[in-house]
Amino acid sequence: MSHNILDFLYILSSLSFIFGIKLLSKPGTAKQGNLIAAAGMTIAILGTIFLNDTVKMSNYPWIFGALVLGSVVGTVMAKKVMMTKMPQMVSFFNGMGGACASIISIVEYNHMLHTNTGSPTKTVILLLGLIIGTISFSGSMIAYGKLEEKIKDFYLPFQQVFNVLLLGSTLAITIGLAHGYTQSHELIYAVLGISFIYGLFFVFPIGGADMPVVISLLNSFTGVATAFGGFLYDNKVMLFGGILVGSAGTLLTVVMCKAMNRSLTNVLLGNFGGGASSGSGKSISGNIKEISSSDAAALMKYSKKVVVVPGYGLAVAQAQHIAKELETVLEAEGVEVKYAIHPVAGRMPGHMNILLAESNVSYDKLLEMDVINPEFKNTDVVLVVGANDVVNPAAKTDPGSPIYGMPILEVEDAANIIVMKRSMKSGYAGIENELFYNQKTRMLFGDAKKMLAELVNEMKAS
Repeated sequence: MSHNILDFLYILSSLSFIFGIKLLSKPGTAKQGNLIAAAGMTIAILGTIFLNDTVKMSNYPWIFGALVLGSVVGTVMAKKVMMTKMPQMVSFFNGMGGACASIISIVEYNHMLHTNTGSPTKTVILLLGLIIGTISFSGSMIAYGKLEEKIKDFYLPFQQVFNVLLLGSTLAITIGLAHGYTQSHELIYAVLGISFIYGLFFVFPIGGADMPVVISLLNSFTGVATAFGGFLYDNKVMLFGGILVGSAGTLLTVVMCKAMNRSLTNVLLGNFGGGASSGSGKSISGNIKEISSSDAAALMKYSKKVVVVPGYGLAVAQAQHIAKELETVLEAEGVEVKYAIHPVAGRMPGHMNILLAESNVSYDKLLEMDVINPEFKNTDVVLVVGANDVVNPAAKTDPGSPIYGMPILEVEDAANIIVMKRSMKSGYAGIENELFYNQKTRMLFGDAKKMLAELVNEMKAS
């Protein structure tokens, strides 16, 4: 009877995951979708604890102790994290999921040996879960360090060959253990070590501008590792949840690669981006022209249409609320205001959407790249706030640039361009921006929050 009830709860939980993901597709219902999926996960966890015959009463203190500890730590971290640090938290939590999958594989492999219940199929599942989970853990930790700007890009000679050899060796050991070509079961720890090293060197050379793709890919890795765990335990909801995360992460990775005009094969081989150490293929000529906050305010106030392009600089300055106030002031003057969102703006997919939603910007005003690009030709003023690489024309004009071929926001088509930056420092890809030297561009230097506040005050005063 309890087994039937547990199966029903697993189906209910799986449906909540599907429904939750469906609601996540729209910003207005995303919070509700997240809560529904979390409720489904809670049902699955409690059902597994109380209705699964393999759980012993003596394990309950350990189980609930771990649940309480994890819940407290996770809640505190989530409440304290700033919006600018959200990508780092996503990488950290994803790494913990990979580590969990890796530990499960090691424990179950040793249990299989002691109970003599092994088979080639089970061994392959265990080792693949170990490989993928470990890569996800070590890679996510390096991604976390890069996002925190504590770890720099690192390259090895013949990087791709080295990575292929690492992967090949793990697969060779897996085949050897599964088919009995070797009885040295301690080799599982060699698989652990090699996978850990591969995860490091998989992410080390990746340029900072490409981090959104890496985060998405590592997230899919954790999902796949979890699905292998579902196979091991014959746990349907664990299998289903892992497949959902893995497939969703993979699809998002493909979308991100398309947005960056990158090859997924190069991502897997660990030779992706590398923008932080690259320079543009040609020198940029021209002069930088500045604009005062009063002149910028006047130009925007007497425009018909203004498009704001948010970037990581807006997040760092925590200027999303004052950006919303600027929008309100402009609309009071009869100016149409929209926001142009590049797929990889910020440090993770959807970073700018989350940031602006926090300040109650209407979702209808957040326009994706393909929608907003045709509108720039009819835009009076584009205000670029902290964005850099996603508006750099070198992506279209300079074959020697590391971002060449990447679809960008075509802000250079607008009548006037105001770029708000702290300094002339290059963006996350580490290259100079041709847009700054455009005849239509004016630079407004300063902290985004401070300068946006000055624009608002100038408009209110005039």
